Amino acid sequence: MSMANLADLKIGEKGEIVGFTDELLSLKLLEMGCLPGTEVILTHLAPFGDPIAIRVSGSYTLSMRREEAETMLIKRT
Repeated sequence: MSMANLADLKIGEKGEIVGFTDELLSLKLLEMGCLPGTEVILTHLAPFGDPIAIRVSGSYTLSMRREEAETMLIKRT
């Protein structure tokens, strides 16, 4: 298992959220259910790489900009 940010994942790869690099943006992501310890899977990637879509806890899909995804630290699983 290696550390990365969410934007580093390839389609179908999984990771576990371990933290954030942007304090203000982390509040928004936490409110959307992106809590430390939550499993995420990259499900879709737009043709030019932005935006991306992730499956959060296997229960819902969340779209976000690559810039936002770069602030989410994950542990690949």
